[in-house]
This record gives sequence, C-alpha cells and structure tokens, in this order.
Amino acid sequence: MVFSSTVFLFIFLPALLVVYHVVPRILKNYVLLAASIAFYAWGEPKNVFIMILSIVVNYILGLLVERFNKQKKVFLVLAVVYNLAMLFVFKYLNFSVGIINTIFRSNVQIAQIALPIGISFYTFQILSYVIDVYRGEVKAQKNFFHLALYVSLFPQLIAGPIVRYSDVEKQIVDRKVDLNKFREGAIRFCVGFSKKVLIADQVAGYVDQIFGGAYPSIISYWVGIIAYSLQIFFDFSGYSDMAIGLGKMFGFDFLENFDYPYISQSVQEFWRRWHISLSSWFRDYLYIPLGGNRKGTVRTYINLCIVFFMTGLWHGASFNFIVWGLFYAVFLVIERLGFKNVLAKLPRVIRHLYAILVAMFGWIFFRAETLTAALQYIKGMFVLQGKDFAKFVFVINPMYIFFIVVGIIFCMPHNKIKDLVNKHEATMIIADFVKVLVFALAISYMLGSGFSPFLYFRF
Repeated sequence: MVFSSTVFLFIFLPALLVVYHVVPRILKNYVLLAASIAFYAWGEPKNVFIMILSIVVNYILGLLVERFNKQKKVFLVLAVVYNLAMLFVFKYLNFSVGIINTIFRSNVQIAQIALPIGISFYTFQILSYVIDVYRGEVKAQKNFFHLALYVSLFPQLIAGPIVRYSDVEKQIVDRKVDLNKFREGAIRFCVGFSKKVLIADQVAGYVDQIFGGAYPSIISYWVGIIAYSLQIFFDFSGYSDMAIGLGKMFGFDFLENFDYPYISQSVQEFWRRWHISLSSWFRDYLYIPLGGNRKGTVRTYINLCIVFFMTGLWHGASFNFIVWGLFYAVFLVIERLGFKNVLAKLPRVIRHLYAILVAMFGWIFFRAETLTAALQYIKGMFVLQGKDFAKFVFVINPMYIFFIVVGIIFCMPHNKIKDLVNKHEATMIIADFVKVLVFALAISYMLGSGFSPFLYFRF
C-alpha cells in the first residue's frame, strides 16, 4: 500500500485514525502494530514473514547481547551476519551471480529473487538497534511487540526515514497527541502529498521521455536532468514529509530527513542536507567505526571511499549506483584536499552552481539504466544533435515548464515568508487553509492520473 493511493487515503488511514484514537491507551500500540503489518502485507503478503522473522531473530539477539556481557561481541557478529546475509540474498545475490558469470565466463543459473519492499530501510533500523544495545546506548527491549512496532511502524516502513530506536524508545511506551500536534502532522502530510503528486509526478513524464532516448538534444538533456533532480527530491522528501506527518498524528516525532539540499554550496554540505537519516547512519555505524578522520589523512580518504561505495551499493545492485557513490567520494576527497578553501573564496553563486552541477551529474548515473546510457546522456549534454531546439520544443510543453519552475521555487527555504506567516495566528490559519486546498488539488490530480509509486520503493 502506498500513501498516494485511494485505498490508503479514503479507507485505511481514516479507519485507523478513528480506531486508534478511540481504543484505550493500553491497546493503542497493538492497534498500530496490527495496522502496520496489514499495511505491509497489502502489497507484500509473502514478504511480511521475512520482516517478522528478522524481528524475532534480532529481538532474541538483542536480549543475548545485553545479558551475556562476555559473549556479547559474538551475538553482535551473529546479528550483523544475519541481517547483511538477508539483505545480500534478496538484493545482491542475482547481481553477484551475474558478475561471477561475466568474470569466469560461466553460466550459473539461479531463480530471480524478488526484492521485498523496504528491506533496506528496516534492516538498517533493526541492525542499528542491536549495535546500540551492544554499545550500551539503549536497553534491550523486553517487550517483543514494542520492538515489532518500532521496526514495522507503517509511516516510515517502506521508504524511511531510517529511524533510530534511541529516538523513539520512550515514545513507544509514552506518547501523547493533542489537537495542535495532530493538526501539525496532518498539514505536514498534506504538504508531502502535494510535493509528490503536483511536482514529482508531473515532471516524471518528461524525464521518462528524455532518459528513454526520445528527441535527443542538448537542451532536452539539460532540462531533463534538471527535471529529474526535482522529481527525485520532491518524490523522496515528499514521502519523508508524509511519514513525519503521519508519525505526529499517532504521537511520534521522527527526525527530519531533508534540509533544502539544493541550496548547498559544497558536496559536503549537500550530504549534510540530503537523506540525513541514511548519511548519519553510515557516519555512526561505518565511518566512525572505521576510524573516521582520526587515523590520518590517507585513512580518512579511504574511509570516505568505503562509506560512499556502500552508500551507492545500498541503493541497489547495479554498477550505476556504485559509480554514483564513488562519484561523490571523489568530490568529497577533493574538497578535503583543499578545494573547500578555494570554494570559500569564490562568490556564493559560483559555490552554489558547483554543488548543483555535481548533484545533477550524479543523478544521471542514478537514473540511467546502464553505465553506457549514463555516459551517452552526458555526451548528449555537450554534443549538438542537429535541430536541437526543434527537438526540444517538440517534447516540452507549457505544463512541464510550469511544474519545473514551481519545483525550482519550492526548493528554496523562503525563511522571510515563513517568519511573516508564523508571526500571526491569522496568517498561520490562512497558510494551513491554502495547504489543504493544494492537497485537495493534488488528490484530484491523483484520481485523474492513477497509481504512481514512490521512486525509493525500488531501494
């Protein structure tokens, strides 16, 4: 089930909200757990058992890590091996067999294994829980149903943000929802839904045409990657907004996952603002354990390369994602080598343009089907195809232009406008009313266009 579906909007969510807020407090977690399992099972009826098995295994291992102090490293290793093995089998086994066949010119055949939706997200969540128990940062959860709720909580289950157990440990057993918090969550959901449907989905058609090879031209390729940069941001940040908003409607406070990444002035800053829950996960559970920047300059660069290799690989079993991750690693190393000092002396607009261009070229590898296709796309951005403007005019239309411009505008924080709105209660009410109207418009667009999955479901 997806948030941008009629079943979720008009049946699942309203029914759950009524039941959740009516039942006694002692039953709320069980209602939410049952709803979360049903939410996942709606689209993944078989794979829900894989998730439940992971919860059971890690629940036991978490208890063992805490109870047997001398052997806790053994149980931690078992947890790491189990979780990564599950991820490998379902996400990387087919890819690995293909590489082996290519290298050794063999013909090993295995059945194609379907990727369970959300496995990358809930695997990282539950792995961080066991690691935190090992570190003594949290207590092992004795109540199985509480741990199951943490892992399967439907707002963030499918595509994040990756929620740390330490961030919601107390909220699982003690949380409250007042009218103001519910309103804040509902408005946040409306905003996220509108970002997804009214911007990401509207530019998707143009992106698909250009990356599909239709009407190649320099202008089309440049506008195409701008459109995709907007699509992936508003699609993923829209989902995160919806997840955070839904969490508030049930009493949970999730950390932010995006902080206007396209206003960044360096690659370092971009990764502090983009997919914050993932980048902070790799920082705390891979980069720092590897030594971070504490073991010398060369080791720091190696650690960065390892982290971004794994970041790329986390997104999918494809050389494109690996290249995408290492592409960022190169720029991060270059900035640490001294380029950040050069950037600091350049005008703000140049720094901003640099960060945007790096992100855009990175997205080409992220979106293209193959490395060859990515390189051909980059080539097309600089090589005349003949009648370039005519081809661009043929494929573009005023609707695409309008939503691309709207997307660019709403990539910016507009802090002065926000401060003005928040200064008076009346303007806040008007702003909320406008957001609800836009949400209603988004629903009408959704009903007219049909099903549109979130981009990050594939990861």
